[in-house]
Amino acid sequence: MKKLLAVISIFFMTFAVSGCEFIGDIFKAGIWVGIIVVIAVIAVIAFVVRLFSK
Repeated sequence: MKKLLAVISIFFMTFAVSGCEFIGDIFKAGIWVGIIVVIAVIAVIAFVVRLFSK
């Protein structure tokens, strides 16, 4: 059980670090790129919710 917890922790930490790096890259690209990315993510989430709500 401890090994599973360690693997899951490493997995989430990897995504957290890459997520922070991704957000930093968006700020380097500019605010409009950030707005477009946020709108795209919201659209994908809405699509998935509609797909599973039927």
